Amino acid sequence: MTDDRTNETTRDELPLPDYDHLPVGTLAHRIRSLDADALGKVLAYERAHGDRMPVVTVLEQRLEELRGGAEPSGGDAGGPTPQQAPPSGGSKASPQTAAEPGGPEWFAGNSSQPRG
Repeated sequence: MTDDRTNETTRDELPLPDYDHLPVGTLAHRIRSLDADALGKVLAYERAHGDRMPVVTVLEQRLEELRGGAEPSGGDAGGPTPQQAPPSGGSKASPQTAAEPGGPEWFAGNSSQPRG
């Protein structure tokens, strides 16, 4: 990519939503579904903005894998990350699906401590 700013990829054009806010630890997982062109855009953006060595290294390594014959995975680069909270909506547990409560008498009979 040249230094011409008119050719620079913008944040909105990146194939990873909220790229600037992704934890570095999830990056290797998130880029596995990208092809070489999309990964090249992310790499160019990173070099032009943060140029963080650990991020550049991960991106370059994946790009080399793709150039060496690796295929993008079937995942979704825009899918939720493990760090994102699950959608709100409450627990799926209900009184009908809850376990039977065990009272203190159950624990008293199974204690490994001697009585007395």
